[in-house]
Amino acid sequence: MLLDPTQVFGGFRPAYLVRALPMLLRPTPGRIGGFLAWESGLAGPQAVADAAGPDWFRLQEATAGFPTVRPVTGPRPDLRGLGRLPVTVLFAGRSRCHDARRTARAAAAALPPGARIEVVPDAAHHVFPLTAAEAVAEAVATTSATA
Repeated sequence: MLLDPTQVFGGFRPAYLVRALPMLLRPTPGRIGGFLAWESGLAGPQAVADAAGPDWFRLQEATAGFPTVRPVTGPRPDLRGLGRLPVTVLFAGRSRCHDARRTARAAAAALPPGARIEVVPDAAHHVFPLTAAEAVAEAVATTSATA
């Protein structure tokens, strides 16, 4: 099961990378909160904390103090080995990382027949599992039942 995977079925939107750059180059709690608010489409950092939970939000802000390392990226995975495994991919409909609908079409073309691919309309990338928990739980239950 993949939740709004990036760099698997398509690349990042350039605007997303430009917006993330200040946070990646010099992370501060304010930059992290502002970026999460922008990406999720919520009305500011406090709205993100309210939607995703204050503990999760504090953890995100705390990453500003982590040692700086480059983001881990690599080549797109080889999907041919999936064979007959049940595959579920959920895309966040409001994701600013990529165009969810276009990336879902690319996933459908790349994955074996029978893969479950859905766009969850009101979900955003970074807060997906927290704000769309019901959709995620239903997909997990359905996927594990077919395994």
